[in-house]
Amino acid sequence: MTKKYIYIDESGDLGLSERSSRVLIISSLITDNPAQLDRIIKNARRHKFNKELKKAKEIKFNKSSPELREYLIKALNEINGCQAIHCIMHKGKLYSTYLKEHKDKLYNFVAGGLANNITLNSDIVEIRVDKSKGKNFLRTDFNQYFEKKLRNSSVIGKINIFHSYSENFSGIQFADLLSGSAYQKFNNSDSHYMELIDNNKFPQYCIDLWKRKE
Repeated sequence: MTKKYIYIDESGDLGLSERSSRVLIISSLITDNPAQLDRIIKNARRHKFNKELKKAKEIKFNKSSPELREYLIKALNEINGCQAIHCIMHKGKLYSTYLKEHKDKLYNFVAGGLANNITLNSDIVEIRVDKSKGKNFLRTDFNQYFEKKLRNSSVIGKINIFHSYSENFSGIQFADLLSGSAYQKFNNSDSHYMELIDNNKFPQYCIDLWKRKE
């Protein structure tokens, strides 16, 4: 029986004011062996970054030193069976009044664009989303929409979706690091962190919501 794991997090915000981010990015880390991710973070905590991480419950891109970010991102080049997909929404291209007025639907729409570009063939897929939706009906709405979009281009038996605290899952923490890296590129024109990934070893794809895969 085959099983895949998908971890999801976002960077940017849902605001549309001048002070808001120019993009919203939802990123996924897909793996068949999450234990590899656990080992990387455990090693970082126990050895090289013991002092920095001593009081940190979780690793977040915007709270980590450049050295820690680089170490963890580069480590992804050394593991097998993983890939990342980023869905980028440039807010200047958003014209739907409905989506502008319903932020939860906007988030689902971007996440659906991500799901629509994930292609899997697996008996079971376990999905962990960083827990941000406080109300059950919002989580249910997201789950139903995301699963529908994911099945468009995949052959999957059972899909289990969980909304989890990132401190409990290394995969969500890595999804945060990856989305933060993509945010630096597409919001701040800084490609440094994304360029640390060797696409031959760790495939990484960027989806512009209104364009083709890069």
